[in-house]
Amino acid sequence: MSSAPTLSRHSQWLASSDLPTEHGLFSMHVFRTTSGDATNGLREHVALVHGDVAGQTGLPVRVHSECITGEVFRSLKCDCGDQLDKAMAEIVRQGAGIILYLRQEGRGIGLTNKIRAYHLQSRGYDTVDANRMLGLPDDARSYEVVPEMLAHFGVPSISLMTNNPDKVAKLTALGVKVDRRRPVITVPNTHSVGYFEAKRTRMGHALPQSLAISE
Repeated sequence: MSSAPTLSRHSQWLASSDLPTEHGLFSMHVFRTTSGDATNGLREHVALVHGDVAGQTGLPVRVHSECITGEVFRSLKCDCGDQLDKAMAEIVRQGAGIILYLRQEGRGIGLTNKIRAYHLQSRGYDTVDANRMLGLPDDARSYEVVPEMLAHFGVPSISLMTNNPDKVAKLTALGVKVDRRRPVITVPNTHSVGYFEAKRTRMGHALPQSLAISE
């Protein structure tokens, strides 16, 4: 892949380097959005690339939104860190794939509002009602940069690693060719089981009705 930056309506390639991880070797590419979009603009997003991805149809791809609480501090309230780990491991097992890591914390509402929502959840509200009580949308994420990031790597179609059919619909509407949806099923714990249930019943995520709870 050429190191020359790609300039487009929404994104600009900035830098790349190898990134050894516990799952395997990835190349890490940094993109900066240039759209100025209030939700997703002027941020640095990451593509973690494993293997030879150019021209690959049905390439395993995880479009993953930032979660500092779950990925850095290993919060037990969500499965974001577990999903990221599982996707990285599966991509290495498959031999090629991409993690598109988008910097849109808290389903796009930002860290401050996310922690405010957490406080409401501690009082018994689920993730959907907590957002609504704050006057926020259920999901404010934006994916406009995704087709351009995929085009940079010459990926014509993807196998999207997600439990969220709405993400498939939104990416398809943006022109991303999604050949299939691949589930990323993790195991809830006593702190996250309510979050799993809200995602399944209120946000339409394709999750089993009954999941064993880890201790």
